[in-house]
Amino acid sequence: MPTRKDQNASCFGGGRGRQRGRSPVELVHKPVSEVHELDELLESCLPSFGGGYVRRLWQLLDEAVGQGLPMTLSASGPVTASGQHYAWLNPLLDTGWFAYISTTDAVCYHDGHRALDDAAQHPFHSVAIFGDDAQLRDERTIRITDIGFDEDVLLGQDQFISAVLQEPEFQRKMTGTEMRWLLGRRYAAQERKNKAPEGLLALCQRKSIPVFVGAPADGSVFLNSMKLWALSRLDGRPYGFELDLHQEVFESCAYHLWGLRESDTKALGTLILGGGVPKNYNLQPEPALSQVLGLPRISGYAYDVQITTAPVTDGSLSSCPPAEAVTWGKVDKDTFKSTTESVPADYSMVMPFVVKALLVKRARFERWAQRMGRAALFKQHPAARGYLRDASGYRLFDRREELMAKLLKAVKKEAPRLRQESAYPLARGAAAARR
Repeated sequence: MPTRKDQNASCFGGGRGRQRGRSPVELVHKPVSEVHELDELLESCLPSFGGGYVRRLWQLLDEAVGQGLPMTLSASGPVTASGQHYAWLNPLLDTGWFAYISTTDAVCYHDGHRALDDAAQHPFHSVAIFGDDAQLRDERTIRITDIGFDEDVLLGQDQFISAVLQEPEFQRKMTGTEMRWLLGRRYAAQERKNKAPEGLLALCQRKSIPVFVGAPADGSVFLNSMKLWALSRLDGRPYGFELDLHQEVFESCAYHLWGLRESDTKALGTLILGGGVPKNYNLQPEPALSQVLGLPRISGYAYDVQITTAPVTDGSLSSCPPAEAVTWGKVDKDTFKSTTESVPADYSMVMPFVVKALLVKRARFERWAQRMGRAALFKQHPAARGYLRDASGYRLFDRREELMAKLLKAVKKEAPRLRQESAYPLARGAAAARR
């Protein structure tokens, strides 16, 4: 009976995976009545079928966190409009385990709704998925799946974003990470003013977690910038905000290189929730560094765990499993059979439980550290070191200039070859033919 090492064993860094890696792999069946913590349930009470996918998801994230890997996160879907950032995403990011994230412009836009001055007058509420959408439109209710809110929320958010983008600190060319850091600071001030809970961008600004958006024009933050650009064309009022996409992509590569060359583990892990552009942007630094910039010794993610509803047969990036990403160099070819998993599920159904289990385990390690001391704890339970790493996080945004300078220095060594490889015998185009 062959061992399913791609799903049931781990080779990166040893640990529990070596026990699971024997052949044949024995399924663990433990009654739920005998477990006391959520992480125990995920480990021991989900032996097979869909539950087995969730168990493997838990095991790999547990290993990656325990080994102290800097993690990246990709999240698509309306996580802020739905309030999922309050429920589980912000608590996960607040651990300090994640180095940077990739998401959508819409996530950043909807993040500000609950901090608007009139937010109490326009509460979010549940609506029927298969209800009367024409009636909702007549009532000026916006629907996102089963979430409803007043159209005035969008109009108020548009006013807020427009006012913010005209502030002095935005009147220059900047990367999207800079813009979202500044926007997070503005959101945080608004949240304090109106006693709203901390949102996603405010948390990322506080912890200096870079926030990347691969399709910035595909969202309402940029739509409002477009409005201001058009007004500037009409009335001549200066409007200087502009995105520097070249530098932003270079910045993402600099952070990835930091993970491979300077982090304690010299490796990175990633958690991908959904698919689309956020997923692709999150995976692009590796081929950008190795294939495009031609730097040596560039490896893909050591751990890659994703949750997606897209069927693998649809040919989309959303459904692309980590094994396929290996062929592009985005995931490490030497470890992927034991350190990757693609879970066919809606991440909103899974992540609250997985995040709670991770936090429960961290809290248990914290209690043990107080009782026995950190040195003794780390010797007896090596994974505790990764779980209890500095909660202030990696603060990569604070180091962005330094890390980009290091990457530029590395590219300089390859510049003559890159210039040579940037030439191609182009066919004569229409303009050349006319001459």
